[in-house]
Amino acid sequence: MAPPPGPSTPSPFPEVLAAIDIGTNSVHMVVARVAGNDRFEVITRLKEMVRLGSGQGEMKHLEPDAIDRAVAALTRCRQLADSLDATVFAVATSAVREARNAGDFLVRAREEAGVDVEVIAGHEEARLIRLGVLQALPVWDKDMVLVDVGGGSTEIVFGRGEEVTYARSIKLGSLRMTRSFFPDGAASPKAVAECRRFVQGRLAPMLRDAVNLPFEVAVASSGTAESLAVMALARSGDTAPQTMNGAVLTRKALGKVIDDLAGAPTTEERRQLPGIDVARADILLGGAIVIEQVCDALGIDELVISEYALREGVLLDGLHRLRGGSLHHLSQLREASVHHLIELCDDDPAHSVQVAALALQLHDALGERLGLGDADRELLEAGALLANVGLFISHSGHHKHSYYVIRNSEHLMGFTDREIEIIAQVARYHRKGRPAEKHLEFAALSSEDQARVRAMVSMLRVAIGMDRNHDGAVERLNVKDEGDHVRIELVGEPDADLSLEVYAANERCNMLADQLGATVEIVAAD
Repeated sequence: MAPPPGPSTPSPFPEVLAAIDIGTNSVHMVVARVAGNDRFEVITRLKEMVRLGSGQGEMKHLEPDAIDRAVAALTRCRQLADSLDATVFAVATSAVREARNAGDFLVRAREEAGVDVEVIAGHEEARLIRLGVLQALPVWDKDMVLVDVGGGSTEIVFGRGEEVTYARSIKLGSLRMTRSFFPDGAASPKAVAECRRFVQGRLAPMLRDAVNLPFEVAVASSGTAESLAVMALARSGDTAPQTMNGAVLTRKALGKVIDDLAGAPTTEERRQLPGIDVARADILLGGAIVIEQVCDALGIDELVISEYALREGVLLDGLHRLRGGSLHHLSQLREASVHHLIELCDDDPAHSVQVAALALQLHDALGERLGLGDADRELLEAGALLANVGLFISHSGHHKHSYYVIRNSEHLMGFTDREIEIIAQVARYHRKGRPAEKHLEFAALSSEDQARVRAMVSMLRVAIGMDRNHDGAVERLNVKDEGDHVRIELVGEPDADLSLEVYAANERCNMLADQLGATVEIVAAD
């Protein structure tokens, strides 16, 4: 791979980028198409368990068969990337970082697989993981602690916005702990206790440095954490959502899952546990104990799961290296992802933006009365903006198509699975039949979320009527709430004819009146 061009030597901007993460446990590649606002549209992923760090000793030597597996996996990654005309960035972490014979692997990767691999330091790995997480969760403006437990190392990062206040890479990982305490996947109470004491000792220097650092949210970004969160759901009889991004793993739930893992003394017995990723069954207990001890050391009560981590950070970092620019903040992550989906699927985005603006004015005037809070305002806005993305499929029944597009899109980053479901249902019911228990998706919502959807939909329907001509004639609203009667005045330019907007909005206000328990009158302002 040729070195990325610097600022003084611009080159045609690549349409597709690929990031390869060569870890202790696996080789994982993500290929994505570049979009606007530092966004990526994921095209495909490839992951292979190669156990590069499976050698004996303290991970100082890469075994020949492990190198063979890793080079073969990289060859397949290169072939797939080339088929998509992707510019490739590849990084290697602790297994290669610590191996005395790392050079042997790097030469073979370049000569046999055609992949130039950059071995990154622990602090750089931590920075890139954090960069990936900032693309997945709306935590830019929060004090955050990030925990990423890999196969050979654990990265712990504190920061806020673009500032990293503390970062440390510690030689603790799922494969490393398994090899030291649970050889062949065998577990015993004595081994579990010894592993916990060892991890506590390794965490002590970090704890001394970071014990007083603030954090509002704790994020876990590894496959280990995601697997444990899925097991916690299964243990409660719940099915894992379509995306685990934004899911929460409590310390209490984690403890119960660890009890289950430790109570299954063999790998084969562990594979029978509900929700377990069978490919991780032999090494998951070691990684789980690391996460448990980090939580206990820092007083973390719950972890928010991020599906983005090192690979996505490498993508964004690579993008800016090619541009020769510097990174800017991602605080508008949700807004950018919603607008990206609009650009792909909505042929009249100006109408959607106008409807969303009117719906938000209704929320600001009536939201509290309808039981909605500030967090719901953003979901209403997203639902209003995306209500018509189903037109991309067909005009007939497009409200149902909108639900499908939103629910199955990979473009909506920064939202939890629950939030995406609410947004999708708001879009689903913007026209035609009202939300009803006979609809399986609506019936599956909690009663509180059903109430949210009804309230949002009732305002969205009225807002759509207020832009019946799709010309943005209504500039603002005056809402007069008199308890049993609500009067909404439409304000446009002087002498503007808003008769069609008044008529259409009144035709669509019955649901809002029912939700308010009041009569609703919509008129043009004098």
